[in-house]
Amino acid sequence: MFAMAAALAHAQGTRVGFYARTCPRAESIVRSTVQSHFRSNPAIAPGLLRMHFHDCFVQGCDASILIDGPNSEKTAPPNRLLRGYEVIDDAKTQLEAACPGVVSCADILTLAARDSVFLTRGINWQVPTGRRDGRVSLASDASNLPGFRESIDSQKQKFAAFGLNTQDLVALVGGHTIGTSACQLFSYRLYNFTNGGPDPTINPAFLPQLQALCPQNGDGSRRVDLDTGSGNRFDVSFFANLRNGRGILESDQKLWTDASTRTFVQRFLGERGMRPLNFNVEFARSMVKMSNIGLKTGINGEIRRICSAIN
Repeated sequence: MFAMAAALAHAQGTRVGFYARTCPRAESIVRSTVQSHFRSNPAIAPGLLRMHFHDCFVQGCDASILIDGPNSEKTAPPNRLLRGYEVIDDAKTQLEAACPGVVSCADILTLAARDSVFLTRGINWQVPTGRRDGRVSLASDASNLPGFRESIDSQKQKFAAFGLNTQDLVALVGGHTIGTSACQLFSYRLYNFTNGGPDPTINPAFLPQLQALCPQNGDGSRRVDLDTGSGNRFDVSFFANLRNGRGILESDQKLWTDASTRTFVQRFLGERGMRPLNFNVEFARSMVKMSNIGLKTGINGEIRRICSAIN
């Protein structure tokens, strides 16, 4: 009867409090693990948030990003700079000790992303759980991830394919309010972008600061805050930087230069004459929508005992 009840619960899909009976401490274990790692390395917060995004856009939110292998998603160019895998592994080890074979890696990653936002002074929200883990992880599938040079039209198409609209796009890219980028992903904008000069959408007063951080032919692995002046805090200053021509990634700055997305940037900033949107609230809503992409429940997935390996 217990097995039948568990099967029926999985068949119902995700819901808030999915582990209330089967593993009551599941969410608290994940949160305390993320907190512990965050105290020693705050960079894991944006790392976990990005990892969740990169996971959901490939094969759905099924923890396929965590699987090791010579041609797994981990090895794809967009994922090579991701960090925070050790946090998920740590949480999984503790959960397997407390509730063996109950909590999926996909749910751990989804919860950890939420906790990362909260730890960087963003909103806390309820996360529906009950996902199961996938078995397929191919580097070639990661080509679907939006790129740092991507046009807004292309970004909108990729988001729309998963049921996410333009507001969701702007809100989720707003997650760049925390974290950093390597110089190699944007330094081309600083020197020979057009006619031998810099990207004209970069504020001329901001350009020398970026060039000092990322000199021509310098260290491409050097990290720079995506939200200048507020890289460790989840807030709306990322959007203010876009308005002021201080976006780091080309794809980010295009949120301001494209009229269809600029409207949402302005609304998140509460600009006069625009109907305001609360960034924290809308980000949480968009995250819940995103975390439902390609759900695997019941017999469509499994509970991996080790997140980096297929059972």
